[in-house]
Amino acid sequence: MNVFTHFRAAVDAALNDLANAGQLPEGLDTRNIAVEPPRDASHGDIAINAALVLAKQAGKNPREIATLLAGKLEALAEVKKVDIAGPGFINLAIAPGFWQGQVKTILDAGTAYGDSTLGAGVPVNVEYVSANPTGPMHVGHVRGAVFGDALANLLQKAGHQVCKEYYINDAGSQIDTLARSAHLRYQEAFGRDIGEIPAGLYPGDYLVPAGQMLKDKYGDRFLDAPESEWLDLFKVDASDAMMDMIREDLAALGVTHDVFFSERSLHQSGRIPEAVAVLRERGHIYEGVLEPPKGKTPDDWEPREQTLFRATDFGDDVDRPLQKSSGEYTYFAADIAYHLDKYSRGYKEMIDVWGADHSGYIKRMQSAVKALSEDGSLDVKICQLVRLFRDGEPVKMSKRAGTFVTLREVVEEVGKDVTRFIMLTRKNDAPIDFDFNKVMEQSKDNPVFYVQYAHARVFSVLRKAGEAFPGLDLSDAGLAGADLGKLSSDSDLAIIRQCAAWPRLVEQAAEAHEPHRIAFFLYDLASEFHTFWNKGNEDTSLRFVIEGDEEMTRARLALIRAVATVIASGLAVLGVKPVEEMR
Repeated sequence: MNVFTHFRAAVDAALNDLANAGQLPEGLDTRNIAVEPPRDASHGDIAINAALVLAKQAGKNPREIATLLAGKLEALAEVKKVDIAGPGFINLAIAPGFWQGQVKTILDAGTAYGDSTLGAGVPVNVEYVSANPTGPMHVGHVRGAVFGDALANLLQKAGHQVCKEYYINDAGSQIDTLARSAHLRYQEAFGRDIGEIPAGLYPGDYLVPAGQMLKDKYGDRFLDAPESEWLDLFKVDASDAMMDMIREDLAALGVTHDVFFSERSLHQSGRIPEAVAVLRERGHIYEGVLEPPKGKTPDDWEPREQTLFRATDFGDDVDRPLQKSSGEYTYFAADIAYHLDKYSRGYKEMIDVWGADHSGYIKRMQSAVKALSEDGSLDVKICQLVRLFRDGEPVKMSKRAGTFVTLREVVEEVGKDVTRFIMLTRKNDAPIDFDFNKVMEQSKDNPVFYVQYAHARVFSVLRKAGEAFPGLDLSDAGLAGADLGKLSSDSDLAIIRQCAAWPRLVEQAAEAHEPHRIAFFLYDLASEFHTFWNKGNEDTSLRFVIEGDEEMTRARLALIRAVATVIASGLAVLGVKPVEEMR
């Protein structure tokens, strides 16, 4: 249950009653009414702005409307107190019994607690990672992979139908370079001394197995053959081999995709000219000459007529070329065809997760989606850089030199779950520092440890409770039957409120496309739990297991199981497995 949605429904019902009684006009526009936590917690549990929103429409003073609405709300069993503040804000204090009932709601739902119908089954395509298939995944790809995967999980929890997609950039000059690099390793597989890898080719040892694979497949057929005979074959074989490696790397990170879409297939199927034709039919294409790029002089730039997309009609800074004077289509044309394909598959809502170096490409791609459809939308999320450290010292990496830190190395050193959680401890558009030593610390400063420790502590308490009260039913169903009215202390109610905020947080994070909010919420919940634990060291009445008081113990165990359930629900969104014991 979303507590705030519940009380929003109560407000709507009260307004309907007032309209039916003739105390308010019928047909008022209530869309801008907000039912949310007050900015100042001392004002209560819920703040409602209905009176201010409706005053002008209703032709009444806001406080007059607030008084009418307050009279309806204070009659609700869930409401302890109603206050009217300032010009007409309504603040509700919710009765303890309502909060106590949320514990059973959480235990009954399990980790499905927080699931929402907000998305109403609307299809969403989330495309992420989409690295060139020219080598293994490196640490620079980790953040986009984790962010995209967690965002897709979040949207699923919020009720969307989500497709996780990877766009394989297996066309273009980088694949030619890959094929030539693989041919060099192919020669090496026959024992030839290839010497130092020439500049411009990929130097990494990860291509050694690809060279052996090509030897096994073709023998010496292309050992001394001209490039024209093997280039196209090697492009396919080498990029396929790299994609096998990439899939394995992603699996190590717990990332899986529903669709792997090949750029090469766009070129082979003729869908690029088809997409250009769609834009042309709609009048969004013309033949023209662009202004010289900034920083260019007449000596190094030649004006040429090109096929141009009217991107400026849809919010871009300049019109964009789709076809060169040679007749070759641009990368942008292929990207347009790809997004048209996604739209044609039923994905009106599209989310692309890109690296920091692609931020300048956002406007043109969004303008293309607008031109292709009246109801399609594209949200582009940029993931900023990951700065690697060890003991506070930067870790150097260079993909060109073949000495980059791979995704697999990071996961093997610190683990999948630590890697995923830490990558979500900053908003995607802010740089993040990843220190191999700090992310493994067992301290409050390490958020993944702090959250996992809270979950494990709950299970430690349950084990101790089983020893203290043999035969006690510690199942969620058994604990849900406890006398939850005993959870009456300020600490009890504070942590219940925190847990009950989870469904609202899911919806807010999903609407904003911000999965990092989940990590922040879990840290705050863990902090509330650990604080409660520490209070029990000083006040025995606040302990989770109270000697000689089985009923109070059952109620507290139900409470902390609710905490663990919410933590597990949140970790599932992040793709992190909750632990029951710290090692």
